[in-house]
Amino acid sequence: MGDFEDLKAIIEAEYPGWLVWRSDAGRWYATRSGDLTDAQLQAGFAMTLASDDEPGLRELLAEQARKDTEEQEG
Repeated sequence: MGDFEDLKAIIEAEYPGWLVWRSDAGRWYATRSGDLTDAQLQAGFAMTLASDDEPGLRELLAEQARKDTEEQEG
């Protein structure tokens, strides 16, 4: 696969509103660029996601995207 900066740009384009970064230990993180309400936090929305790898982070982001869509449609 490509280097981190390429993957970061792709993921951030796929999931607008999220900033992706990787720790010195190699864990992958994504943090929302906006705020969440208390109700959203209680409903399982996350401000920051963490995973051991890029595929795992994409899974977590997809789950959050489904929550975002359900809330908008709801």
